[in-house]
Amino acid sequence: MEGKKVLLVDFDPQASLTIGLGYPQPEDLPVTVTDMMKKVVEDAAISPGEGILHHEEGIDLMPSSIELSGMEVSLVNAISRETVLKEYLESVKREYDFILLDCSPSLGMLTINAMAAADTLLIPVQASYLPAKGLEQLLQTVHKVRRQINPKLKIEGILLTMVDARTNDAKEISELIRNAYGERIKVYAAGIPRSVRVSEISKEGKSIFRHDPGGKAAQAYRELTKEVVRNAEKRRKRNLEQLR
Repeated sequence: MEGKKVLLVDFDPQASLTIGLGYPQPEDLPVTVTDMMKKVVEDAAISPGEGILHHEEGIDLMPSSIELSGMEVSLVNAISRETVLKEYLESVKREYDFILLDCSPSLGMLTINAMAAADTLLIPVQASYLPAKGLEQLLQTVHKVRRQINPKLKIEGILLTMVDARTNDAKEISELIRNAYGERIKVYAAGIPRSVRVSEISKEGKSIFRHDPGGKAAQAYRELTKEVVRNAEKRRKRNLEQLR
C-alpha cells in the first residue's frame, strides 16, 4: 500500500502466515523455505524466484510448513548453521524493498538464523504478564547475536499487540514495558488493539486492510507501517552519507 515491493518469509513451522494468506494446506505446497535452506546447505543452485508465491494483494510470500521443524534439527550439524537463511536471502534481496521474516515465539536455531539475516528486529509483545516476562530473555539473545554473529542488528522497536484498553491488566503491562525498556528501546506509542476482525482474517486468506479497512486494527497497522518505512528511509540516507 506504500508502493514498496515486499517479500514475506514465513519462518515458523506452524506456518500461520502461510495459512493466513490463503494456503490452508501448506504441507501440500511444492516448495517452502525448508527446500531453499536445504539447497543452501547442499550448495545447490537456486533459480530466480523459485518457490515464491504471489498474493493477490500485491505481496510475495516464501511459505513454510511443519517440515521446517525438522530443518531446525538438521541445522545443528550444518556448516555456518547460523547463516543459512541469510545466504538464501542474499539470492533474492535485490528484488525487494523490504523482506519481512515472521518467526515463531521461540529462541531456537531458526530464530537465530532470522536474527543473523536481519537488519532490524521488531518485537511484538502481547499485553499480558507471561509474554512480557519473556522479553528479557529475548533481549539477552539479541545481545549475544550482535556480539557473535550480526553486529549490525538493531531493534526497530517493541510493539504491544492484542491490547484491550478496557482492562487494567493490559494498561499495567503496557506501563511496565514502557517504564522498563522505554529509555533503551523504542516502544511504539500506538499498540495494536485486540479485535475480533483480526482473528477472522486467518480463515479468510486476506489482510486486515482487505477484511476490515476502516477498523481500529487496520488503522493501527497503517500507522506502524508508515513509521517503519520512515525509519528505513532515514537509515538508508545515513548509510549513503557514510559511504560518501
